[in-house]
Amino acid sequence: MRAEEPRAGEAFYHVRVKPGEVSRYVLLPGDPERVPLIAELWDEAWEVSHHREFRLWNGRVGGRPISACSTGIGSASASIAVEELARAGADTFIRVGSTGAIQPHIRLGDLVISSAAIRFEGTSVDYAPPEYPAAASYEVLLALIEAAESLNITYHVGVTATTDSFYLGQGRKGFRGYSWSRPENILEDLRKMGVLNFDMETSAIYIIASVYGLRAGSVCAVFANRIRDEFGVTGEKDAARVAVEAVKILQEWDELKAKYGKRFFHPSLLGRLNPKI
Repeated sequence: MRAEEPRAGEAFYHVRVKPGEVSRYVLLPGDPERVPLIAELWDEAWEVSHHREFRLWNGRVGGRPISACSTGIGSASASIAVEELARAGADTFIRVGSTGAIQPHIRLGDLVISSAAIRFEGTSVDYAPPEYPAAASYEVLLALIEAAESLNITYHVGVTATTDSFYLGQGRKGFRGYSWSRPENILEDLRKMGVLNFDMETSAIYIIASVYGLRAGSVCAVFANRIRDEFGVTGEKDAARVAVEAVKILQEWDELKAKYGKRFFHPSLLGRLNPKI
């Protein structure tokens, strides 16, 4: 076995999937238990592997293939998932997670669709310098917005702050109330900048996808509002519904691009699908 690219037999070591054994469209929840919940929305679904935090299911929606793979908590493990899934054949990734809002108008259960992310995590600096922007693929971003609109689900679009630390990194107190100037000010500073929310994976996924020429987006259910000091586990199913619908949309757009020999999706392609538009 080569240490450069470790395998478990023919499968990649961590996600335990072989080349060609995954769809090009992969949903990325953090929690392994969220994978079968997402798969309930598919027409067909079956488990492929489950190793450590990485639980992988394949399935079909509308006759087309789709996959979901959990990433665990944080950017480091998410980077492993994206690396190995890309090597197995995936090229489009949508994070499906939970988040804490830092703007007062965002309600528990709303969705946040990340147009870009601040890189407060340490993983992405191994791929590109801090000045390199962590931005969503415009096609995935647009598909997520279209999906939320079509399902009539409340959503917000904007910048996310991705951190490595759930506690001090997101402005919470540490053990025995420990803090210092940066975590004490980060919440208010980001709120003033118009940042919508905290998460722990989006910026790394965006950077890795971008440098490899892949596509990525992120949709998260709001479990907390830090400004109003509210918490509740709600909206998880809506985030999954929007992500699955976005994959259906992307599949249709990708087929249109292939039909007309276009590299990038643009709205006038839809007029060719339906001349009355």
